[in-house]
Amino acid sequence: MASHDLESPLLSSKIYDSPHLILSVPDPDFSIQQSNNNHNPAPNHTTTSRNPFEFLGSDGLSVPAPSTLDPFKNDTPYIEGLYELIKIVICLPIAIVRLVLFGVCLAIGYVATKIALGGWKDMHNPMPKWRSRLMWVTRGCARCILFSFGYHWIKRKGKLAPREIAPIVVSNHVSYIDPIFYFFEFFPTIVAAESHDSMPFVGTIIRAMQVIYVNRFLPSSRKQAVDEIKRKASCDKFPRVLLFPEGTTTNGKVLISFQLGAFIPGYAIQPIIVRYPHVHFDQSWGDISLGMLMFKMFTQFHNFMEVEYLPVVSTLDNGKENPAHFAKRTSHAIASALNVAQTYHSYGDVMLLMKASKSKQEKPSSYMVEMAKVESLFHINSLEAVDFLDKFLSMNPDASGRVKFHDFLRALRMRTCTLSEELFGFLDVEKKGSITFKQFLYGSAHVMKRPLFSQACELAFTECDTGGHGLISEQELGDAIRLAIPNLDDDEIHELFNIFDTDGDGIVSKNNFTSRLRQNPLLIALFAPCLVHKYSSQVGHRILEIV
Repeated sequence: MASHDLESPLLSSKIYDSPHLILSVPDPDFSIQQSNNNHNPAPNHTTTSRNPFEFLGSDGLSVPAPSTLDPFKNDTPYIEGLYELIKIVICLPIAIVRLVLFGVCLAIGYVATKIALGGWKDMHNPMPKWRSRLMWVTRGCARCILFSFGYHWIKRKGKLAPREIAPIVVSNHVSYIDPIFYFFEFFPTIVAAESHDSMPFVGTIIRAMQVIYVNRFLPSSRKQAVDEIKRKASCDKFPRVLLFPEGTTTNGKVLISFQLGAFIPGYAIQPIIVRYPHVHFDQSWGDISLGMLMFKMFTQFHNFMEVEYLPVVSTLDNGKENPAHFAKRTSHAIASALNVAQTYHSYGDVMLLMKASKSKQEKPSSYMVEMAKVESLFHINSLEAVDFLDKFLSMNPDASGRVKFHDFLRALRMRTCTLSEELFGFLDVEKKGSITFKQFLYGSAHVMKRPLFSQACELAFTECDTGGHGLISEQELGDAIRLAIPNLDDDEIHELFNIFDTDGDGIVSKNNFTSRLRQNPLLIALFAPCLVHKYSSQVGHRILEIV
């Protein structure tokens, strides 16, 4: 055996006279796409390469692949299996006792809270000490409620940092059990939706926590909530401020995008994570009804819960760190401790999921688009995305959530023509002859985001308004659209006119015209020829300069 010292390599390098073998490894995604295209040739209307929105400065559409993760899927939404049936039968008498205990504790806690709040008018300031001491009765009832749900013991790891070090606490959100535990554990001030105030019993109890209400859809409400977070975090007499930055519950298997409300004030934050280990019963509050979830909790021998207090995360640059970067560092710490992936899903995806479920779609999860990324790229909110989903659902998607060409045309009230094929081909980035909601949303938002879109809408109205009266008739709209789609008959023009004539009075104002184009941005392509025809020597050059 040859002798080797500590510095010599175990495998010596040899110089070969023969040339090296070079392997070319193709991109797997490209190979799969090419294979699919070869085996499933696309229809003619998807092979066109012309971009119908090039006049707006569009250089084509790119749509990310759909996420394979579903953050809101509960693994055990139903009662299945012999073991579960036997367990329910055995635990049913226990469940009755637990239900009674739950009701008694809720009633006692409610009465104690009403007494603690009685006569207290100055809720803008910290709660007086005697009222806080009375709330210990409610906190004790909260622990008994956890016991009634089967959380006989709760495993803890780490310690809660002193309030003066970390006045703000953030946590992942898996179940309605989370806030009950935190209420018992350290009685924080929470940030919650305004709708919680009207909930029986719960509304009274969270008012005692000096809750910070927020309407997630109103920028003014979000700003006011951030100001309140900053005010209460800066005063040691207030409790810690607790936020669930995900904004909704998940199944705990992924961490979705964070809202920035906890990170804008710039105070140090302590992340806390909750886990619900299980084998037969997924305790997450995802796509499962509250009643079913409570019943299954009552009929378990024991439910496991683990809470881990992570190290405090402080801002960088003496508190001047960008809130988005601060949130990113904190979410990474939580995801690493949970050992889960992070996605761009948000509460907006829950809204899309609920909308698809109500419309009886077979795969509601296929309509999620990772709304946090969509909002970041295109600056459209969740309510606008739901409106686009309404439009997409009117196209009669199939069981897999895809829309065919003829259904797409029917919803847009167009005929098969070169322009309609170009519109569909623009969205059909996979060239499969059908489109998904994500492609439809990305395509519509992509068009709206073009810097020239608003100007094009106004110019299109001006071109249609040949009389200069500030109103468009059906005849005037038809004359403009026939430049894009020749030989349209009167019935087809009437169908397109009805898209803009929302009040049915036979005329369209400028506000109605532009607002309907914002709701149906793909239709701006109908007016491209008339814009080019009319303004080719004036506006056209100006548009090219802007592009």
